[in-house]
Amino acid sequence: MKITLNAEWTRLLQSYKADHQNPRNQFCHKIGIPLIAASLPVGATIIGLPLAVPMFTVGWGFQFAGHIFEGKKPAFVDDKRQLLVGLVWWGQKSGLVDVKTTAEN
Repeated sequence: MKITLNAEWTRLLQSYKADHQNPRNQFCHKIGIPLIAASLPVGATIIGLPLAVPMFTVGWGFQFAGHIFEGKKPAFVDDKRQLLVGLVWWGQKSGLVDVKTTAEN
């Protein structure tokens, strides 16, 4: 999948990357982000709700643990859009998303 970011979203992604340099934080985010993201559609069903709650909770646990290693607060504290940027970052790190930024256009 290919995503092209405009200048504003390019800056958000660059800021996110700058706040996620520690390899232990990146490792935690590589686990936490997909757990959180997957918990949302799973939890949208009554049957999946008992599974979604621990997925969501454990995912956020990994996120916050990563920021202890990084020594910085989570990016979404200052800008909620960083929650979406985190998904883009994870997709790019995982090789699932080809991100083209305005600097590359």
